[in-house]
Parts: sequence; structure tokens; C-alpha cells
Amino acid sequence: MGIDKALATQLANIEKRSGKTLAELAAIIAKSGLVKHGELVAMLKADLGLGHGDANTLVHVVKQTTAPATGDDPLDAIYTGARAPLRAIHEHLMQGITAFGPFEITPKKGYVSLRRKKQFAMLGPGTKTLLEIGLNAKREDLGAGFIRLPPGGMCQFKRRIAGVDEVDAALLKAVRIAYDEAG
Repeated sequence: MGIDKALATQLANIEKRSGKTLAELAAIIAKSGLVKHGELVAMLKADLGLGHGDANTLVHVVKQTTAPATGDDPLDAIYTGARAPLRAIHEHLMQGITAFGPFEITPKKGYVSLRRKKQFAMLGPGTKTLLEIGLNAKREDLGAGFIRLPPGGMCQFKRRIAGVDEVDAALLKAVRIAYDEAG
């Protein structure tokens, strides 16, 4: 099953379990007055009885589809100027990662941090033309072109990619290893 089909299935299941349409769920999120991803997930779990994975996916999808054009999207600040084309690579990679299950996305100044119980990945511009992916994993070798970094840094592995075509099964497998170890 493809990523888009898996997401569509999950969203349909969320509608069935909650008894509400996606539009109604988006309205609940908007009316809550909450902004932070984790707060919205907690609210959906408490108020609607959604599981963590469903609540996380719902918040992510609603935020993506309702992001205002006023520049409130943190990715607008990260992917500006010459780095703007990297956003398409970032979003394509995020589609693959979202299929793994629940996690939090925390925007930082020049990148986003992806966390479960601990941070498993960092995504952001490495250069003007390359997206950098940092991973935290215990293995000695992740493959997929990831290089091991010296101890003491924010990540144990990194890789830079130049296009959406480099987001392949091997890369997603390496990210999945980090995701699984973080949870």
C-alpha cells in the first residue's frame, strides 16, 4: 500500500472511530485555541478518545491543510530564498516518515526535530542545494549513504540529498531504524 493510500485509510478510520468528518475534526482543533502540536494531540486524546497515533496524524494533516499563508508556518522561515526548493524534498520525505506512526515535530531555528520518546531525526537545509537529514541510532552503520558522525554531536548519522528522487526505500529504512529505536 502506498503512503498516500495508507494515510487516506488512517484518516477514514479516524472519522469512523470519532464519528466526525475531517472538517468537523479540523473545526474542533481550530476552536480549541491551542497551537502547540503536543497540546493538540493531548486534547484530541482526552476529549475524543483518539489514540496517540491517530491524534498525531490528525494534527499533522490539519496543520498542513490549514497552514495560513501569512508566514505562520515554521517551514516558511527555514526554506526561504535560495533554500526554498529544498522544501519540496522535506515535504516528500515527511510523507514517508509520517507513515511510520506517531511522533512530534518541533520546529527549531534552522531545522525541524522529529521526536518520539527522544529525538530520532533532524531535517533542514545543509546547504543552499542540499537537504540534511540527521539521525540518532545505536547501530554502527545505517547504510543508505548515511555517514557516522563523531560522538558528542546532536546526531550520530547524517546524509545530504539533492532531490525527491533520493527519498527511496533504503533511505526510509534507515530513518525507520532511528524511529523505532526512539520509541
